[in-house]
Amino acid sequence: MAKNSRCLRLVFILSIALPMLGCGGSNTPAPAPTSTSSVYQVVTVSDLHFNPLYDTSLYSQLVAADPATQWPGIFQSSAKKAPSMAGADTNYPLLMLTLNEMNKHMGTSPVVLFTGDMLGHYIPQNFSCAYYNVPPAVPPTNCPPLDPTASAAMQQFIDKTVAFVALQIRAAAGNAPVMFAVGNIDTYDQAAQGPGSIFLMNSAKTFYTQFLSNSVNEQTFTTTFTSGGYYSAQPLGSNLMVIGLNTNSFVDGGPTSTDANAELDWLNFQLATAQAAGQKVWILMHVPPGANSQGTAQNAVKAGTPSEVNEQTTEMMWDSGIQETFLQTLENYPGVVTLMLAGHTHMDEYRILSTGNVLEQLPSISPCFGNNPAFKVLTIGQETLAATDYQSYYFNLNSVPLPTQFASLYQFSAAYGAQGSLSSSLQQLYPLLAGNQAQENAYTNYYESSATALPWDPITSATWPIFACTISQMDGPDYIDCVNTY
Repeated sequence: MAKNSRCLRLVFILSIALPMLGCGGSNTPAPAPTSTSSVYQVVTVSDLHFNPLYDTSLYSQLVAADPATQWPGIFQSSAKKAPSMAGADTNYPLLMLTLNEMNKHMGTSPVVLFTGDMLGHYIPQNFSCAYYNVPPAVPPTNCPPLDPTASAAMQQFIDKTVAFVALQIRAAAGNAPVMFAVGNIDTYDQAAQGPGSIFLMNSAKTFYTQFLSNSVNEQTFTTTFTSGGYYSAQPLGSNLMVIGLNTNSFVDGGPTSTDANAELDWLNFQLATAQAAGQKVWILMHVPPGANSQGTAQNAVKAGTPSEVNEQTTEMMWDSGIQETFLQTLENYPGVVTLMLAGHTHMDEYRILSTGNVLEQLPSISPCFGNNPAFKVLTIGQETLAATDYQSYYFNLNSVPLPTQFASLYQFSAAYGAQGSLSSSLQQLYPLLAGNQAQENAYTNYYESSATALPWDPITSATWPIFACTISQMDGPDYIDCVNTY
């Protein structure tokens, strides 16, 4: 899915310095929860999209400075003190506001879950303009191509950005390990289709040291991460395996340096190993399976058929053959996977897979698409290792004046009157969305994290079938039939 181009369109249309969290502290994984409570909380976040060049006047200082010790002071010296607004990626004030807020909600959270896109859109392009001293357009389509020397400098700058953001996340997470998946923007490539082999090799040490550490053997992690961008770890001990997939390689036209089939064979082996050991599995990914509802809705509206779709107007996220293999792999191990999280769309939504698994999609921190920045805190059952509820926290960009911190947006169980596991509650919610206007209105509002600044209203009474069927149908032909008969 051309997420980068969608952000380009949005930015084209939409033409507080906070104290830095300390970088010290151990990154030794936190032990599994030992509380007598039957549940614990887990902080989850997605699509940070930090743009270190939000203030282009800082370029020369950032290039020359050490990201660990000097970048915070450079950012704090910027005259741009307000958090990013709709249409822009995350700047330093919004990044630190977010991480301070996440830190407040860590509590006894034994792990942080991050579903990718650490880097902001257009960093290679904006770096090129800064390098050649060319004022960037919005979007930066006028930036000169990079010669070999400039390209090497750009890669070093992105490496610094990865190191800086990882340090800030580590500080916010305290001792808890950070389980992650790589995003399609986490790359040196201007096409933003996912990390290539050079990026994976250059960033592996940073991800391991700052995020995973003792939750997995370093050599084991490095072997799979540098070859394909995926790994497994055991952050809470022997009862749980967390798998970080690189689903960017599952997309049509994804990075050719990674092998989707090899990754799926590896996934099958991991699930078989977990099943034999009596483990539960959490799967993290960036790009989800199924339809690209926003792209499909835009195509349908443009075609004059907002409530109907066909093969030409429908956009799917993954290659159909890869998706079929992935779903069959999950089906071979019923009950093993108890939590699945994704990001990428920037919206608060979910998808019911044909295997019975439910994929929760996390909202983004970046307000690039006009949504409010938001993150979730999951409630996890200690015995089942499955989610039972979540609380969404958002930064309301609609407020005048802007707030000074995130606030609670909604709690899932209270908003929808749900009980039991989150997976079963979400499955039960789907048919209610078709017949209960209040539930549909709530879902539509939370989808955008209660934003009002989107460049177009994606969910209307006409386009609702496109979004509703994205929840229930992963296969292309089934999805088209669902929309047209909804």
